Amino acid sequence: MKQIQKTTFFQIVALFFVSIYSFSCTSAGKAHQAKGLDMAVRMAESEMKHFPDILGVDFNPRPTWNYTQGLIAQAMLAVHDASGNQAFYDYARSYADKMIDGEGNILNYKTEEYNIDRINSGKFLFDLYEDTGDERYKKAVFLLREQLKTHPRTSEGGFWHKKIYTHQMWLDGLYMGAPFYARFARDFREPDLFNDIIDQFAIVNKHTYDPVSRLNYHGWDESREQKWAHPETGCSPHFWGRAMGWYAMALVDVLDYIPADHPRRGEILVILNQVAAGIKKHQDKTTGLWYQVLDLGGREGNYLEATASSMFSYALLKAVRKGYIPKTYKKRGIRGYQGIVANLIKENSDGTISLTKCCSVAGLGGNPYRDGSFEYYVGEPVRNNDPKGVGPFILASLEMNLIQ
Repeated sequence: MKQIQKTTFFQIVALFFVSIYSFSCTSAGKAHQAKGLDMAVRMAESEMKHFPDILGVDFNPRPTWNYTQGLIAQAMLAVHDASGNQAFYDYARSYADKMIDGEGNILNYKTEEYNIDRINSGKFLFDLYEDTGDERYKKAVFLLREQLKTHPRTSEGGFWHKKIYTHQMWLDGLYMGAPFYARFARDFREPDLFNDIIDQFAIVNKHTYDPVSRLNYHGWDESREQKWAHPETGCSPHFWGRAMGWYAMALVDVLDYIPADHPRRGEILVILNQVAAGIKKHQDKTTGLWYQVLDLGGREGNYLEATASSMFSYALLKAVRKGYIPKTYKKRGIRGYQGIVANLIKENSDGTISLTKCCSVAGLGGNPYRDGSFEYYVGEPVRNNDPKGVGPFILASLEMNLIQ
């Protein structure tokens, strides 16, 4: 009898601790979810207060069909879906309605410029068309699709970043073009396009990946004509954080549309796991954030940068949730997100919040000439609430809302 009582006692104690542990884990999971949705809503509300007209989110109120407004519109639709707040949907839709006329023409958009950045804003139009049946949105989608039919390409078939950037592929361009292209292929039943989409990633990975750092160079010039291009590889000199961020987001987003049974889907998964390993390798151990120039964190002038950190957090969290990368990356994504909230979110006196330490812009070539040097990247202006950080931060917050 005493033995039975002893066993029962220890069983009860064990069950008590298991219950406490289970409760704490469940509570922690719910806390992540609540905080993620709360932060997504707060940032979205702050963005609308900072920029009452969505045209101005990139600090330029002129009507422009650009990837930044499209990114914010996409994020706003996602917050609407998670929160049910119609104001976010209306804010996003206002961009389409300001820029697209009754015939589906896009204001100030010119196909012949062959700018891959312009394609990104078409992504949120798929959702608007699904929701409303408004033919204007469908016509605008098909207009953007037409650009890709004649867009200049490298000898292997990779889209040039822009017509003015001849023979060049940038990591940024994969985000700007591929997810739109893949959703078009799925929604409008052109499955033959998936091979072309996967080719874009295969080509840029082949030419820009560095196995030592486990990172991809920002740009590649097939012609080797640019001053920034390495004479043998054609690559730019450094690993820019946001370029890798765009690339990581492109990989996780394009997988939403490539069929699970597509024979080449695995190629994207291999590249995504490769990118995740590089992100992990260069995550700052103290803050969980990432540097402007990823592999040179200790170099004077380098800084922990918000847009890349938001993009990496989003990409890791979504990739884990979808089962694309091992679950061990979950803590890396959470650590990155928590690092943003702890170090880069500023509470404002009017009740809004701001995302700080955002690199405003960076590129290669052009006039004045951007040489891709370390000094160039760390010397570009830094500002608060850049849409290239705000949009990914909202999306990362929503991934925190879904975390299990």
